[in-house]
Amino acid sequence: MHNQDSNNSKPFIMGIAGGSGSGKTFFLNRFLDHFTSDEICLVSQDDYYFPVGHTMTKEENKIYNFDAPETIDREHFYADITKLINGETIYKKEYTFNNPDVVPKILEIKPAPIMIVEGLFIFHFKEIANLLDLRVFIEADEDVALSRRLKRDLEERGYSNEDAMYKWENHVMPAYKEFLLPYRNVCEQVIVNNTHIANDINRVTEQISKELREKAL
Repeated sequence: MHNQDSNNSKPFIMGIAGGSGSGKTFFLNRFLDHFTSDEICLVSQDDYYFPVGHTMTKEENKIYNFDAPETIDREHFYADITKLINGETIYKKEYTFNNPDVVPKILEIKPAPIMIVEGLFIFHFKEIANLLDLRVFIEADEDVALSRRLKRDLEERGYSNEDAMYKWENHVMPAYKEFLLPYRNVCEQVIVNNTHIANDINRVTEQISKELREKAL
């Protein structure tokens, strides 16, 4: 029944954005726990990077700015969101952050009554921002965010501390301040996520998911 409904009416679209190290992924995963796969779908901006990694050396990768809006194929991003709104299933190659050890999966994303769109530039890309019914801004203190980012860059992406700090100071923070922070005040929900305490995040996600169920399901 849901599928039929979702073909006839626009899904409820929730935009979730946060700076690097804000704990956005943690929040998203807890949030998705409240729904089944036919109730909710997720479209991530990270899967729409223009492919550059295979042509880059490790040195070039270190200084390449992944935090610039022009690195994203925003037309494809918007087109796929529009297809899902129209009830079409989309297929997308997963983005693996240029990690040669990871084989990208082909993601099958099916339309659902609730859609989450997430990424750093979703409020900056006006054509996408205009589709959102609810905007959620996730933030953490800068020192907390930086320590989370460093941990991930060192452990998962194989950067040195120096390379990770270079990216933080020259790419991550300038992009956050220019393309995301200015939209904080127009977001309906601002969530501070300094602790990663599961209970706190669960409480917030439970409350939002309850409201969404009433609106969209």
